[in-house]
Amino acid sequence: MCGILAVLGCIDNSQAKRSRIIELSRRLRHRGPDWSGLHCHQDCYLAHQRLAIVDPTSGDQPLYNEDKTVVVTVNGEIYNHKQLREKLTSHQFRTGSDCEVIAHLYEEYGEDFVDMLDGMFSFVLLDTRDKSFIAARDAIGITPLYIGWGLDGSIWFASEMKALSDDCERFMSFLPGHYYSSKRGELRRWYNPPWYSEHIPSTPYDPLVLREAFEKAVIKRLMTDVPFGVLLSGGLDSSLVASVASRYMLQSEAACQWGSQLHTFCIGLKGSPDLKAAREVANYLGTRHHEFHFTVQEGLDALEEVIYHIETYDVTTIRASTPMFLMSRKIKSLGVKMVLSGEGSDEIFGGYLYFHKAPNKEELHQETCRKIKALHLYDCLRANKATSAWGVEARVPFLDKEFINIAMNIDPEWKMVRPDLGRIEKWVLRNAFDDDQKPYLPKHILYRQKEQFSDGVGYRWIDGLKDHANEHVTDAMLLNANFIYPENTPTTKEGYYYRAIFEKFFPKNAARSTVPGGPSVACSTAKAVEWDAAWSKNPDPSGRAALGVHECAYEEAVDAKNANLINGTTQKPQEGILEKTTTAI
Repeated sequence: MCGILAVLGCIDNSQAKRSRIIELSRRLRHRGPDWSGLHCHQDCYLAHQRLAIVDPTSGDQPLYNEDKTVVVTVNGEIYNHKQLREKLTSHQFRTGSDCEVIAHLYEEYGEDFVDMLDGMFSFVLLDTRDKSFIAARDAIGITPLYIGWGLDGSIWFASEMKALSDDCERFMSFLPGHYYSSKRGELRRWYNPPWYSEHIPSTPYDPLVLREAFEKAVIKRLMTDVPFGVLLSGGLDSSLVASVASRYMLQSEAACQWGSQLHTFCIGLKGSPDLKAAREVANYLGTRHHEFHFTVQEGLDALEEVIYHIETYDVTTIRASTPMFLMSRKIKSLGVKMVLSGEGSDEIFGGYLYFHKAPNKEELHQETCRKIKALHLYDCLRANKATSAWGVEARVPFLDKEFINIAMNIDPEWKMVRPDLGRIEKWVLRNAFDDDQKPYLPKHILYRQKEQFSDGVGYRWIDGLKDHANEHVTDAMLLNANFIYPENTPTTKEGYYYRAIFEKFFPKNAARSTVPGGPSVACSTAKAVEWDAAWSKNPDPSGRAALGVHECAYEEAVDAKNANLINGTTQKPQEGILEKTTTAI
């Protein structure tokens, strides 16, 4: 991942302003520690902090067309850049960077080229011939982008909020699948897949089509000129990513540079479900596995830094971001700059445990559509910013445009949880990779119950967070929360604690408005909380809040605690729970 900052149409173009742009761009250097670039044209500035993944030697940014009249600063990867170059035979390329095609596509096709890009990206392009510009973000919002407005009439774009929040009067998250055109003066949606309308599809389920689409998605993401690996929690999604990557490593260009043995990484509290399951999958696949441990105290000590980097006060995002943040630091210390990760599957296939209560296929499909549309505020934000904090790039094959279209076009009846037919959550995905001839994974891994990452690293982690918040937030503070935080008022002490840290770094109204709110159970949207009356009484984003579904639901922990009290013991219920065989996905 790289960091981009663009300021266009500012009144001041003095040396002091240039110095200010450089200073603000430096706030993104964690995203791109390899090189810094700045292009200034009259009252327009395009800055870049580079993480070199493809063509490390000559791909420095900003990038240009042949006569340097078109300038572009890009964060992301364009997986089909070689195919696009074949359509641009009349153009001369200066670098081997996958992102250089953007400047030439603009020359060839004008502003309507964004849908031709297959990848994850945020970019700002300046045409110096008429000082027009466009900014765009990838289909799902895998890469972050913010847009802001200054009092002097300037418009700002940045990979992270911290680079523009001090200098903009108003700012917001740039919508995924949209582009902004200065000629039109508005945001327009360029990504218009069939599923976006939430119309109920009727295409029959074909496991081979689904499997082949996912394999293609993984293979195209092996495009790299630097060492890489896979984040392996031992759950279904990350295990499938690791399995497919390991299976096709020998055929990839990356194998010529870095060898054919895949590196995998996992983190957890000692004794956590993730560590055991990931170790088993790694042994099965024959990967070079790296297991990292952290303590609850180490996680608590990192909270302020985590919230500064991920720029949210959403409870479940912070819970999951902290171990990912710690793991990314360890990964970078090994010299690895790119990882594949399993985000997106639960949203596409209805994998969260609350989907067990979906009343019908129509509501299930509509909920998956809502979840995908909101990914940029939750899991995409976490995966990108928690890794980019240490100069590591996360790629997410489940969010491949073609794969999403195929998966979301399946009749959602096939995604319904049907115990009478032996179908658990994400059965369509599990079944697609259930190959007895050439197995991708052991059966018990392939059919293990869903576990959220923040739970799978060790149940003591979330319990420790709650205990920590209870020590720092009094009952009176929570009682008056609606007066202190009238917008998105925190309803728990944990939420209040995170909000206070967030407000310290980002005190403006515009900043707090970038974070979504509303009740949630096991990562559901507010709408899906209506599926079960009991959920409204237990609004916690942990998977263990899916009472009656999760094997280690909170009610079981309460029963265990009561039993201990009756027996006169003080053993914590979590310690017994850790012995269960669920794992993160």
